[in-house]
Amino acid sequence: MTDAYTLLHDAPLRELNTLRVAATARWLATLEDRTALPEVLGRSEFTGMPLLVIGQGSNVLFARDFDGLVLQPAWRRVTIAGDQGDSVLVRAEAGLGWDALVDWTLAQQLAGLENLALIPGLVGAAPIQNIGAYGAEVSEVIASVEAWDRRDSTEALLSCEQCRFGYRDSIFKQEPDRWIVTAVNFLFPRNRELNLGYAGLRDELAALRIAQPTAAQVAQAVRRLRRRKLPDPEFLPNAGSFFKNPVVPVAMAAELAEAHPGLPVHESSAATCKLSAAWMIEACGLKGIREGDAGVSAQHALVLVNHGSASGAELLGLARRVADSVEQRFGIRLEPEPRIVGASFR
Repeated sequence: MTDAYTLLHDAPLRELNTLRVAATARWLATLEDRTALPEVLGRSEFTGMPLLVIGQGSNVLFARDFDGLVLQPAWRRVTIAGDQGDSVLVRAEAGLGWDALVDWTLAQQLAGLENLALIPGLVGAAPIQNIGAYGAEVSEVIASVEAWDRRDSTEALLSCEQCRFGYRDSIFKQEPDRWIVTAVNFLFPRNRELNLGYAGLRDELAALRIAQPTAAQVAQAVRRLRRRKLPDPEFLPNAGSFFKNPVVPVAMAAELAEAHPGLPVHESSAATCKLSAAWMIEACGLKGIREGDAGVSAQHALVLVNHGSASGAELLGLARRVADSVEQRFGIRLEPEPRIVGASFR
């Protein structure tokens, strides 16, 4: 133990994942300073050991104990790194809570993160997953990402283009054994137009009788929507949306929409469409089902919940059942959003 980091052997992980799954890591390192990374990773007892970086554990499912090193970043400063007059560059460290950053930017009168309010997790997880909600993705305002390159044992600065962002995807997700995100740089235009393209968000603002919303009012509407539609992990453990919305070719989407009237289809690109995984799960009659303490939320079919003491293996088994049912009915295999530790999804 030093001022820069602490180590814990045979560390319990139940309180470090929002599904509240009981699991143990051989080692847990909590780092207060990113400069301690080389020292921690270079310790002889960790040589050749699997590594997993977690923040609040809001995007992970432990299917078994983790026989390796869990690293938890706890550095959390946020600063204005540059002001060009018409835009502002903000640097936020990986250990800062995501929603705390949203509030901080709103207090600075900066628009860009309001549609992503109340998403659980830390700043460092945002680019990995390319988090998104209500018509927006975080990659839209990311200028660059600072990361530790484990392959070359050096600090790296990756531009937005180098991050290879996609739908719930990035280079950090594609190469998880190489990169440790240490900070994110965001660029906010001062006169950024608010993103009100999501119909449900417009309806919520109308219900609040807000015709010309500010960024803070958009965040308020988003938080109302999320609290109403999604279970709070503090009261009913969950990892948010467990499944990705499938992206399919336009022709396939048209065929499915004709065969299944009511299936929501949204244009994703000129050649692809995004389908509603929640609608398909509900159409299979799985919304609200329960197997022991593992369940599908009655509030939102995309969310798997832990009603008490469900194991990671039990939650994974339920997720596979959901995916099998959707595949059998619609011919599409759903993919999980969270990282599954200790097992494959298929």
